[in-house]
Amino acid sequence: MKIIVSGAGKVGQTLAAYLGEEKHDVTLIDSSPELIAQVNETLDVSGIVGSGSHPDALERAGAREADMLIAATPIDEINMVACQVAHTIFNIPKKIARIREESYLSPTWSNLFSRDHMPIDMVISPEKAVAHAIMERINAPGSFNIIPLVEGQIKLVSVLCHDDCPLVNTPMKQIYTLFPDLVFKIVAIIRGEEKIVPDHLDQLQPKDEVYFVVAKEHMARAMAAFGHEEKEARRILIVGGGNIGVRLAQELHTRNPSLVIRMIENSPERARYASEKLPGVLVLKGDALSRELLEEANIGYTETVVSVTNHDESNILVSLLAAEYGDPRTIALLSNATYTPMASSLGIDAVVNPRAITVSSILRHVRYGRIKAAVSLRDGFAEVMEVEVPDTATALLYKPLKTLKLPEDTILGAILRKDEVVIAHPDVVLHPSDRVILLTSHKQIKRVEVMFSASLYGSYF
Repeated sequence: MKIIVSGAGKVGQTLAAYLGEEKHDVTLIDSSPELIAQVNETLDVSGIVGSGSHPDALERAGAREADMLIAATPIDEINMVACQVAHTIFNIPKKIARIREESYLSPTWSNLFSRDHMPIDMVISPEKAVAHAIMERINAPGSFNIIPLVEGQIKLVSVLCHDDCPLVNTPMKQIYTLFPDLVFKIVAIIRGEEKIVPDHLDQLQPKDEVYFVVAKEHMARAMAAFGHEEKEARRILIVGGGNIGVRLAQELHTRNPSLVIRMIENSPERARYASEKLPGVLVLKGDALSRELLEEANIGYTETVVSVTNHDESNILVSLLAAEYGDPRTIALLSNATYTPMASSLGIDAVVNPRAITVSSILRHVRYGRIKAAVSLRDGFAEVMEVEVPDTATALLYKPLKTLKLPEDTILGAILRKDEVVIAHPDVVLHPSDRVILLTSHKQIKRVEVMFSASLYGSYF
């Protein structure tokens, strides 16, 4: 597939790196010569200097032969014009744009991005996606990361194994024997620098980060099995009154008006804006690293502190300070992925990485075949996919999973069959239209795509 990515920022470079490793023909456009020089030196993609909204730059990038444009610059209007030019002049079939301005995303103007007006096939809103990700973590106390799949019927959850976790030093096979009616399956373990796709002999160890899939109605029981039985928060402090903080407060208040929500924002203008937009929220103006202001915000009685400022270091320090006042759960926005492995030791209970969320939102539109969703884990060490089984996949259908030639480092976690969630144990067989949740290493993605998009795939392997 030939793909043009406009914008060589963190999101653009991450996308280009993933897609280049998968042998797509990727060209990255950016107006910064320094960023393009960096791209050409470090990534297996082409980089050209120019604006993604300019026809000459798109033509130099090969727009006449392109299958997809991903407009991911920080400026909405450039992304929108890039999609318009890609459509009108070059007839690029698929156009994805990152849009951040709330006004553009209002339901009032829902026809703006139609083919007859601004032809954008998929709009990605980072702030909206990040706010939803934080909501999921608030709703599942004890989770380090949580991602809903198949319309929320199945959850992908990560938890940290503390020293007192009941499941440590227990082989996988025995874990499932202990909970025979619990619809969940462990699909990955991160142990320091080691990434493990577990088999039935692997055991959990203290400090492991464990990823599992679980039916939504079994979520609480699965969390309890890992020793996490925290109660859902009723008093929440949000640090940061930017787009993410304001959207999060709005969604929390809409979901449960009885929640006590407070916000701290350092900018007077932004604090005033947040106060106007959030009539049910007490907005305090000032520095959240001030102990006096934290105490004014009733930090000692707060159950969850969510820090979503634009500075990772401030979000980390807020979490550290919060730990001195009782034991609130802390959720931090961390854009720099190098901080994530240190989060637990820094006293942060859950992390949200906006770049990873944005990249995952875009990736599912790049995957082909019957792939409905794709989530990249921890800088791309693996990808979790939601795949529909085609009725032509004769090599997959009605055969026990243990007989299938799955790619290396690939594990099937769960299956949604009509309204029933089935754990993918060795004797389960696949039916047409099953929605399968699987995890695979980055290098095996192409094989998985082929496996679920063709009736015969044996020759590929």
